[in-house]
Amino acid sequence: MKLKGKIALVTGAGQGIGKSIALKFAEEAADLALFDINRDSCTETAQHCQTLGRRCAGFVVDVANRERVQMACEEVLAVFGGVDILVNNAGFDRGATLLKVTENDWQAVLDVHLKGTLNCIQALAPAMIRKNYGKIVNISSIYGKSGGLAAISYSAAKGGIIGLTKSIARELGRNNINVNAVLPGLTDTPTIRKMPDKYKKIIIEATPLRRMARPEEIASVVAFLASDESSYITGATIEVTGGWMM
Repeated sequence: MKLKGKIALVTGAGQGIGKSIALKFAEEAADLALFDINRDSCTETAQHCQTLGRRCAGFVVDVANRERVQMACEEVLAVFGGVDILVNNAGFDRGATLLKVTENDWQAVLDVHLKGTLNCIQALAPAMIRKNYGKIVNISSIYGKSGGLAAISYSAAKGGIIGLTKSIARELGRNNINVNAVLPGLTDTPTIRKMPDKYKKIIIEATPLRRMARPEEIASVVAFLASDESSYITGATIEVTGGWMM
């Protein structure tokens, strides 16, 4: 019950890692606001959290839409009375190599991952500053450190999240707000299940632990960073990769 009494907002909570983070937080006794662009999956996750005895509300939000993020965050603050924890997880990819990536795809990926992360932080940071308390966890990727083949936009966006995390950690540390990033490796999510098996096999064979991560393993690290057990950690990038690309 390491998050008892805390209020958390998780973006991209409808499936995959975001859903696992929401459920882990509910198990750890946090109340939750969930953002996702898909109404049905967001509602499903919210209902699951409620069955665990937590107060939980879902909001249909495109995090790339600054005005919508601001309005939704104001509603969350009004309904819950504050937000202690923000997890920026929303994201997607449009894979392409250097010479084939289009301007539209590049912009769309950066808008959700990087701009979306900034939008949510800017919307909630003032309330955290007033409270002199907050935990912000941004979900990057090992590709943000290493780069990924045919993942130009995704790698650039995830690398940008690392830089953004460190910069904001420096700025908000004086306000007792911890800002960290988690860098997952290959994780068993609905998106990765669509990847051809031959590519997954190559990555798994290059991973010392010889398997993909389970989403709940990423969620456990996020829960630690969202808790007061990590009170002296800020500006950190935590790799959860099974040793891949270490």
